[in-house]
Amino acid sequence: MTRPNPAVAQSATLAEIAREAGVSAPTVSKVLNGRADVAPSTRTRVEELLRNHGYRRRRAEASRSPLIDLVFHELESAWAMEVIRGVENVARDEGLSVVLSESAGRLTPGRTWADQVAARRPHGVVLVLNGLDESQRALLTSRSIPFVVVDPAGDPGDDVPSVGATNWQGGLAATRHLADLGHRRIGVISGPSRMMCSRARLDGYRAALDTAGLPADPALIRTGDFHHESGYREGLELLKLPDRPTAVFAGNDLQALGLYEAARELGLRVPEDLSIVGFDDLPVARWVGPPLTTVRQPLTEMAEAAARLVLDLGRGERPSAATRVELATSLVVRSSTAAPAGEGRAAYFGAR
Repeated sequence: MTRPNPAVAQSATLAEIAREAGVSAPTVSKVLNGRADVAPSTRTRVEELLRNHGYRRRRAEASRSPLIDLVFHELESAWAMEVIRGVENVARDEGLSVVLSESAGRLTPGRTWADQVAARRPHGVVLVLNGLDESQRALLTSRSIPFVVVDPAGDPGDDVPSVGATNWQGGLAATRHLADLGHRRIGVISGPSRMMCSRARLDGYRAALDTAGLPADPALIRTGDFHHESGYREGLELLKLPDRPTAVFAGNDLQALGLYEAARELGLRVPEDLSIVGFDDLPVARWVGPPLTTVRQPLTEMAEAAARLVLDLGRGERPSAATRVELATSLVVRSSTAAPAGEGRAAYFGAR
């Protein structure tokens, strides 16, 4: 039996797409190459047909630019700098450059971004957000541009490669450390509830309390947004409670810094009056006074793993099926945690 020539089959598909779309083959080629000189309605029609036909450019014809695209939903913190450093490390070793973009707080980048990536034809895309919508994924897939999600905010889908950390284990370790020191009123300032990492860390907190035989008091559970301001705001609310916590798991390092500020404003000393644990182990955690006990999330290593994975996918060195990589977190004990003050413990147990 004669097997079909892949090149002929691919050409026939392009011709069929052009006929079905009512356009010329060069117009289909322009859409494939991300050219801007195509009417939006025509582009949409051709994209849909490419998707329906399962068209994928042959790797030989999909010439690469020496680039890795790195896109964030926001670029406002030192957290992002650690991720950028990791992708840059891999790009430098591979002789590639990094194109950095931001989706203005959206967890999925806009359509214009996807068209620009298609036109650049990078070796791959590293996404630090939730993922892509169906049309964006189809656009990159049809051009053989692989993508990987780092620390996905939500569920990126069963077929999307991603790299994350053991957030549940980190939340457990942070809270267990405080319980082991003797704290019984342990608060938490979680991150946004829509984010998977926030929910996992909060679940770890609850599991540690349960294991220690401590109740999860709803009054001690607050929700922030992973920024300094929410750590300060929610921290003030926690520390003004009549029966305030003697320790707080701040959810991330930036919220921990906000909590430091709230404690200072109320005349509380860290760790004598209040123990604090963060999450991430950003460089500032070592510089703040007192140095912050925190859960180390290997952000640079996570970004390096994502960049290597996306390049391997582009070379065909890994299967196209989804790969979920989770790197281990670890507790780093510094000077922001200590056993609760004796008089505080006596007052608490007396109140019980």
